[in-house]
This record gives sequence, C-alpha cells and structure tokens, in this order.
Amino acid sequence: MLRLFIACGIFTLLGFVCPALAHVTAHPDAGVAGSYFETRFIVPHGCNGSPTIALRIAIPDGIAGVTPQMKPGWKVSIRRRKLEQPLSQNHGKQIIGGVAEVEWRGGPLPNDLYDAFGLMMKLPAAPGRTLYFPVTQECRDGVRHWTGIPANGQPWHDLPSPAPFVKLVPKKAR
Repeated sequence: MLRLFIACGIFTLLGFVCPALAHVTAHPDAGVAGSYFETRFIVPHGCNGSPTIALRIAIPDGIAGVTPQMKPGWKVSIRRRKLEQPLSQNHGKQIIGGVAEVEWRGGPLPNDLYDAFGLMMKLPAAPGRTLYFPVTQECRDGVRHWTGIPANGQPWHDLPSPAPFVKLVPKKAR
C-alpha cells in the first residue's frame, strides 16, 4: 500500500490521475474479532463530477448491533433482516434479527470534497476472515457500485470497483 501511495504521489505531481485511491474505503480496516468496533467509510469524490446524494452500505452476515453515525443534513435509514442462525451475544439473549443495510440520504456531498460515514458494530468472534461491505454511492447524475469482492488470492486493488473491507484480527496477548 505504501508503494501505491508513493506511486500515486509521483503520478499526481506529473499531472496524472490516480484512481486506485479513489475507492470508498473503511478506516480503520482491521478490528479485533468478537469486539465492538467503529469504522468510517470514506467517500473521496462524487460520480464523474456529480455530488453524492446517498450512500448505502450492505452489512455482512455475522455482524451484530450495528449503529450508524448521525450526520447533519443526512437522513439515516436502516433495513433489517432475519438471521439464518440466531446469535447469542447480547447478555445471554438470542439475537434473531440484524441490520442488512444502512443508508444515508441527503447532503449533498460536493464532488470535490470528501466525507466519512461511521458505523459502530459488534464483529464476529472468529479471527482470520475479511468482511466485505458492498457500497452503492448514488449521485445526482449517476450511481457507483463499490461491490467487487476479490476471488481467493486476487489483490483487492486489482478490482475496478472493490467493496470496502474489515479484516478480523485476533486479540493481542498482554
């Protein structure tokens, strides 16, 4: 990633565009498995010069307790789903439903500005997985789908429109 950043910096100085850094990404993109975790989805631009008016983030299976960030000028809506297998994570109670998608609508977010859309959630307990969050970015004039999920062994940055991700890491020993 550092090499990509350096290469993009050189290309920018030479007047070239570097689209590899123009994806919607999650920051931070790694969280301790089984923990409560906060990340922000960074929207670096609009759609071909058009401002962003909506952002929809699909929530992967196994995530519990999703809480979106409130943003002035944006309306937040949550679409729920019934879980195939109940989770027993909330003070001994079974969780039978979860959040399927979070949408922010409003703004608008001008094409030449960026913003971050935050989510707080409880991550699945098993480390070693990567969770992908497909994103639909709606603009006044167009839609961008950041939904690409790499095949096993394929680099994420090789996809034309990759989905943001969060890696589940083990808890560090003290």
